[in-house]
Amino acid sequence: MTLQLAPPPRHASPRRARPSRRAGRFDLRGMPYLLVSPYFLLFAVFGVFPLLYTLWLSLHDAELAGKREFAGLANYAELIADAEFWNAVFNTVGMFVLATVPQIIMALVLANALNKRLRGRLLLRLGVLLPMVTSVVAVAVVFSQLYSRDYGLFNWILGFAGIEPIAWQNEKWSAWIAIATMVDWRWTGYNAIILLAAMQTIPKDLYEAAAIDGASARRQFWQITLPMLRPTIVFVVFISTIGGLTLFTEPVMFEGEQMMTGGTTGQYQTVAMFIVEAAFRGGFEIGYASAAAWLLFVLILFGTMINYWFTRRIGGAR
Repeated sequence: MTLQLAPPPRHASPRRARPSRRAGRFDLRGMPYLLVSPYFLLFAVFGVFPLLYTLWLSLHDAELAGKREFAGLANYAELIADAEFWNAVFNTVGMFVLATVPQIIMALVLANALNKRLRGRLLLRLGVLLPMVTSVVAVAVVFSQLYSRDYGLFNWILGFAGIEPIAWQNEKWSAWIAIATMVDWRWTGYNAIILLAAMQTIPKDLYEAAAIDGASARRQFWQITLPMLRPTIVFVVFISTIGGLTLFTEPVMFEGEQMMTGGTTGQYQTVAMFIVEAAFRGGFEIGYASAAAWLLFVLILFGTMINYWFTRRIGGAR
């Protein structure tokens, strides 16, 4: 009787193992790039290309449906000497400062309050987001009525103090205040929720140790909460800077007629409104408007760097 030994198991050849290794390497290295590629493709089409095309137009004497002649830096030279453009820059920066500084402060206070143990915290946190889901047109209509000269609520309140009614749209400072309150009402809750989410990540042990050492709630906020929120505050300031310097919807709706002039004397015309007026409401000068758009881009970069330098020093940063 002969014993038949089973044949040795066949091992997979190295050639068959290579595809699986390659697939594994692709899953680890290539798949993340494949997953994020749709965003960058869309950004290239709708972000990079318009940016470069706008730069190309800014170097030409171009009209909306007319000539396209190379002009070099002539549009920029004309723009720098344009008093209306600098008036729009002054209005934009003024309304940005008037709206953003109180907005960040109120967002910090509101987020710190919502971080406490309150009854109905969920409803309160959802309530601060209601302005975000409200139509901008509806907000502008309501605030225009509130700031109405003859029947507005604010002039009615000022009347009890013996102050004459204010024509909010006619003066620069009053129009800035009205538009700034519209911006603050819409975006304070949004920034507060972002700051609240960052506050939730701060370890509770730090507050407990500070309380044991006798630190008051105010000192805990300045010594623990604010320094730990520094990266989030930088982010909030960044997005507020971009939104504030590209302010468009609120002043346009506050104007009512949508002529992009920002009042009879341009008292609250922003740079974004100036660009639209130059491109579509005035002489249809696309090249001139493109140059203004690039100067606005430079203004945003400059404002962002200033705010970054300032916010980096919150809480003793160096």
